[in-house]
Parts: sequence; C-alpha cells; structure tokens
Amino acid sequence: MSSGNLRLLQASDLASAMELSRFAGWNQTIVDWEMLLRLEPQGCFAIEADHRVVATTTVFSYGSRLAWIGMVLTRPDYRRRGFAQRLVQSALERCAALKIESVKLDATQEGQPLYEKLGFKTEQIVERWSHEGRRGQAQHQAIPCSAPYSLEIDLEAFGADRAPLLRELAERNPPSTVDRAFCFSREGTRSRYLGPCVAKEPKAARLVIEHALQESPESSWFWDLLGTNRNALELAREFGFVVQRRLERMVLGHRFTKNDEIVYAISGFELG
Repeated sequence: MSSGNLRLLQASDLASAMELSRFAGWNQTIVDWEMLLRLEPQGCFAIEADHRVVATTTVFSYGSRLAWIGMVLTRPDYRRRGFAQRLVQSALERCAALKIESVKLDATQEGQPLYEKLGFKTEQIVERWSHEGRRGQAQHQAIPCSAPYSLEIDLEAFGADRAPLLRELAERNPPSTVDRAFCFSREGTRSRYLGPCVAKEPKAARLVIEHALQESPESSWFWDLLGTNRNALELAREFGFVVQRRLERMVLGHRFTKNDEIVYAISGFELG
C-alpha cells in the first residue's frame, strides 16, 4: 500500500467519501458532503492511496472568528498510518492562513488523543439523543412557520456568523419558526436530524421543535445538544428521546462570547 497523496477533495470523490461515512456508521448524506464541498471547496481534504480516497477531513469557516473541523474519517484497513493527523494538520494550516481566531471540533473517544496532541482542550460535552420514531399525537399544539429565522439571535447563540450555512439549510428544508426561535431539520442516512435550533425562551423552543418533529412523525431522529442547556435536556426527555452517545467539544485558540442557554440543538458534529 502507498503512503498516500494528500490533496483537496473533489466532486468526483464524493461516492468514496460516502463510503467512509458508511464504514463509520455516521448519519451524513451525499447532500451534506456536497454542501461542504460547495461552501468550503478549499477546506475539504482527502488522502488518496491505491487509486482511491481512503481518508478525509473538512474545515468549515465562519468568518475569521471560528472554523469547525469535521468529517475526520479513515477506511478501517488504512488506519494507524497517521492519515488523520496529516489531514487535521492541513486543516489547521488553512485556518492559520485565514487568520482564524478559534478552531473547534466535536471529538469521539477515539479521536480525542490526536486532538489533545495537537493542542485542543475540552470545552464542554455534546450529547446525541435519539428517538426510534412512531411518535404519537402532539402533546402541545404544533404551529406553522410564522416568522423568518433571526440571524441576530443566531449570532448571539453561536458566537459567529453562520448565515451562509443557514441559508443553505433553509433551501433544503425551511425551518420551523416563531418569534425569537427557529428549528431546522434534514434527512440523514440513518435517522432524520434535528438542528440547528435556537430559541430565546423554553416555550418557544418547545413549539418549533415539536413542529419540526411532527413534519415527519414516523421517522427516527437524532438530536445533538449541549449538555449544559438544562432546558434542552428536559425537552428531549419530554419528547421521548434518550441519550445515545457523548462527544467532547474541543477548542484551539481564543474563546469568544456565545450563549449556550439559547442553543437547543447544534448543526451537527461536522458543523458545530
């Protein structure tokens, strides 16, 4: 086997990238990969060995304040050859060239030692909650979309400008909204995905989350949330979700002001 050629990921590589996702049991679809490549073509990296893509990493930038590393994947038969480290280092080099102030990622237990070696520190815990589907009638009255989603509130919540990402997600599936709250959802390969969701009050969060869930009541769901948001945890339990796994949210560089108390669902492990 060759040592591997590090290069940018191309559209022609996406079938191979999806194969890596399936090997790992991840939830991203080909549409998710296409979005990453379209919005951040210089931030999608691959290693090619033996005439195929065997490892990937992406970095998604939110202006100069924040970049997010994700999709750190290696084919099982090519692991323990340093490919992930080479790719993440390339992602960090791109962040340095762009003068990104803070770099974050959501680390699995397997990946955490690598990220610690590269200088990342744990910031908080992210929890994946799941629901098997077959939801019954809503306990609260579901509402239609009634207001545009607020970029101002999203900036307060996330701490960085992610307007391009939200526009992309809205084109795929318009969010459920009320005044001062919104909730997106999208298809996944294993389960439908809830998030991002931002709300200024728990009552508003309940309304938009319930509306999103009721759009596909028979689907199974994944909902990733911050372990520090007690209101989000209570809502997840109320809607019948259970904890499936926990990841460590890690940071390299400067910390900045954000408001986790109004984040009811993240955008995804690869997006923050």
